[in-house]
Amino acid sequence: MPSRTAVKPAKPAPLDAVFDDIKAILVKYAKSFTVHEGAVKNKRDYHLIVRKPLVIDGRKKDELWFASVIQQKHNVGFYFMPLYCCGKDGTKLSSELMDHLDGKCCFHMTSLTPGLRKDIDDALKIGLAAYKKRKWL
Repeated sequence: MPSRTAVKPAKPAPLDAVFDDIKAILVKYAKSFTVHEGAVKNKRDYHLIVRKPLVIDGRKKDELWFASVIQQKHNVGFYFMPLYCCGKDGTKLSSELMDHLDGKCCFHMTSLTPGLRKDIDDALKIGLAAYKKRKWL
């Protein structure tokens, strides 16, 4: 009878770790928002949303998204809506983080440096302050 060797548990894929790291940063800000998961079919996702009636630029809104992380097939997307709706505040973001910007408010990443972790946390602080300044929170 052949001998069986113990199967080593699989290490998490690098994108799993990137997703987990960004989600851990977002979780620190969750108390100010409604958390929503499972919004994207067959993908890991985590979203922070303001759920209350708002009027923004004369338009009524029932909710306003703040930040999200979605694990894609080849990268992890960090979606930072204050960059879109509070544009001038986005100039305070680091150049290292801005290098990952793809579109208006989406940052695609395949790995995270300690500097990028700090930059994401700093961006969330700036965005939170911008939302509070506009009385959206």
